[in-house]
Amino acid sequence: MALLEILHYPDPRLRQQARTVEAITPDIRQLVNDMFETMYAAPGIGLAAIQVNVPKRVITLDITEDKAEPRCLINPVILASGSERECADEGCLSVPGFYEPVERATRIRFRAMDCEGRVFEEEAYGLLAVCVQHEIDHLEGKLFVDYLSILKRNRIRKKLEKQAKRPL
Repeated sequence: MALLEILHYPDPRLRQQARTVEAITPDIRQLVNDMFETMYAAPGIGLAAIQVNVPKRVITLDITEDKAEPRCLINPVILASGSERECADEGCLSVPGFYEPVERATRIRFRAMDCEGRVFEEEAYGLLAVCVQHEIDHLEGKLFVDYLSILKRNRIRKKLEKQAKRPL
């Protein structure tokens, strides 16, 4: 396994549309393993392949505190969203150090493929629903900052650009 470099906003590669995974190959399995290692080391609860500069529809997530439920979603799609919405602070490994309120559906139904190539559908609530929506947004080239005002988004972009220019 290997730690992968996480792209940071406003890197234009984060705006790519991820491509469908046609088959579960050894390369895809290796990508998933590397993404889990990267996500846990960051630390984070979700990571989309696009965030590590791999434009494929692959997500890893684990919303448990003890890293007990690693989940891989390949080619995920949201089938339905409940009408109830909630606004909560979100952060992102590609927007380090920033947490801002984002409104999302509290319940969704999604379809994905697991790492063995089995297609499944699931209903997700609460944090899992938020995490799946957030990561699927990444696959579409969308970041949580896109839900913020232009003023807030520009402020975050400028701070991250300034941090990136600082010597290590």
